[in-house]
Amino acid sequence: MASTIRCDIVSAEQEIFHGEAEMIVATGEMGELGIAPRHAPLITRLKPGKVVVTQPGGETLDFAISGGILEVQPQLVTILADTAVRAQDIDEAAVRTAMEEAERALANKDPKMSAEEAQTQLAMSIAQLSALERLRKNLKH
Repeated sequence: MASTIRCDIVSAEQEIFHGEAEMIVATGEMGELGIAPRHAPLITRLKPGKVVVTQPGGETLDFAISGGILEVQPQLVTILADTAVRAQDIDEAAVRTAMEEAERALANKDPKMSAEEAQTQLAMSIAQLSALERLRKNLKH
């Protein structure tokens, strides 16, 4: 039997995932992180991007996050995300609209949205679209 570690992914709004994992991959500030059972304790910031959880049996769950904190303890990995969404729950049309709004705000210096808000929205939109692409690719196999 493969060894596992418990993984909790939570956002300000809700618990997104709680379960056992063989591997967790996330985008840290310094690059990609791969967390397996018995990983050394760690706390790091996460950039907007992906979190991929490989469950026992090999099934992968794909999430898009807008940033947050990852903490590794001996028996638990906790991801505290600003916002998080499962790939299969992403509304592609809404994401593309948000992305266009952010791009317009950055290009035109839209007073309704600060540059920082626009960059955050753009990064989250890109992360969500990437998660959708990975989900579609996995469904083809």
